[in-house]
Amino acid sequence: MTDPAPVGPTDTAALPRRVGVVGGGRMGAGIAHAFLTSGCDVTVTDTDQDRADAARERILASVQKSIDRGQDVDAADCARRLTAAASVGALEDRELVVEAVPEDWDLKVRTLQSVRAVLPAGAVLATNTSSLSVDRLAEHLEEPARFLGLHFFNPVPASTLIEVVLGERTDESTAQAARGWAEALGKTPVVVRDAPGFASSRLGVAIALEAMRMVEEGVASAEDVDLAMELGYRHPTGPLRTTDIVGLDVRLGIAAYLHRELGERFAPPQILRDKVARGELGRKTGKGFFDWPQ
Repeated sequence: MTDPAPVGPTDTAALPRRVGVVGGGRMGAGIAHAFLTSGCDVTVTDTDQDRADAARERILASVQKSIDRGQDVDAADCARRLTAAASVGALEDRELVVEAVPEDWDLKVRTLQSVRAVLPAGAVLATNTSSLSVDRLAEHLEEPARFLGLHFFNPVPASTLIEVVLGERTDESTAQAARGWAEALGKTPVVVRDAPGFASSRLGVAIALEAMRMVEEGVASAEDVDLAMELGYRHPTGPLRTTDIVGLDVRLGIAAYLHRELGERFAPPQILRDKVARGELGRKTGKGFFDWPQ
């Protein structure tokens, strides 16, 4: 599968000048890419300097791919505006920080608390969580009025959607700013109140879990289930291939959370549990519901 062309920014004056991203994996690198190619100074942090440096290289390689596809940005200028660090202390002057660490509750809380402790007063802190409660996370943080969810979609440079998740204590100025940032990045904001799975994960996971059950029950092959959704409902990518791209382990974690919060309709199918146990996590491991040449 070839990622579509990157989305270009619109009014970049609406963006904060100094942005931080915590976590340099695929999602964090994509988020950093989006802000970097829109003119922001970006600092990305990871658990040690080697990982941070690898994230920097990943981001710059992604920027170069966007340039090769026709995006009008300067690679050398992007490199000058990108910093990689092993400590969240490097975020002390950021106006906005987006946390993009794995979907583990304790890790999220620890990370968000450590970032908030170094940020200047009034800076906005956002989580890229795809399902965890923004309100419950906010209970552990100072300045909850300046905290919200900014749920980016994979691949970030090409996706045209950002889910803006507002907690009960997110103030209106923060909400308005977030909408403006999404539009300035060339994306469309969908604003939702905090609820399990928000809008996108709840709907996307529901479809994907039923697709998995159909394969598990021998109703149709993974290829044909996806083709039915692509041709019949005009989904650009079927639910099982999308699961491979997102990561089966990520989907399992979200499904388990939604199962606890919303009931049996989100119970993870055994086929998903088995594949994760075997290390078949999708594109990142070369095999999921489909084979992915490395």
